Amino acid sequence: MKKLYTLLLICAFSLSVYPDDVKRPDLQIADNSFFDPTAKKKVEESYHFGVEYRIEAGYVQHEQRTRELSYPQLFLHGVRVGATFTFRLPLHFGVQTGLYYTAAFGKHEQHWRSMSTQATQEEIIDNRVIEHNLTIPARVYYTIPLWRELNLFFFTGLQVHVGLAESCYVDSDNLTPGTKEWLIKQGVHTENYDRMVSDRHRVNAQWGLGGGLEWDKYRLQSGYDFGLNNLARPNGNTHRYMAEWGWFVSFCIRLK
Repeated sequence: MKKLYTLLLICAFSLSVYPDDVKRPDLQIADNSFFDPTAKKKVEESYHFGVEYRIEAGYVQHEQRTRELSYPQLFLHGVRVGATFTFRLPLHFGVQTGLYYTAAFGKHEQHWRSMSTQATQEEIIDNRVIEHNLTIPARVYYTIPLWRELNLFFFTGLQVHVGLAESCYVDSDNLTPGTKEWLIKQGVHTENYDRMVSDRHRVNAQWGLGGGLEWDKYRLQSGYDFGLNNLARPNGNTHRYMAEWGWFVSFCIRLK
């Protein structure tokens, strides 16, 4: 009987220590959407509307294409600096304009048959050209987000060069009198002159295309521009022709 009482006491103590209403943790429900290949996650869109301001500097190469004797066909190499602002539009498009200043230098030798000595002998005119102009772009940009803040972009559109000066320094000291006289009659310059005043129009319209990469506020871009209009002044000859094409590469920093 004593053993029975002892067993009952042990059971009663156990029930008081481990009651049935002990709170147990709820079962966790798995999120199967993580494994669902058809589930679409919303990606945060970093593209926004507004206006972006940039400063830019880079290298330019201009090619003057001509069929005239009065000025040589040549390449001009120089620098371009300026500022732009871009209006951001829907669907990752943008419209950009601004103002650039360009200074470029080129040189070219013209070889002429001597008019004073033997027919096989050549005489040389050395031309050195310094070009200054302002450029106003009007271009459409399209941006493709790649990864985080890395973007790929393309652009196309019009730009207009307004010529300030194009000084041509002519070295003709080695010309013989007979050759120099003949060249002057052909309209070839044998003295220093400004092409913008005597030979070419100041406004040069070009259509360009290009692209580049953008990381955060930095851009590296390149493009090519095709000359659209004839720059040569008629000067009594309606067949005169000169066009200026160009290539550039530049680095940009976004200020806002």
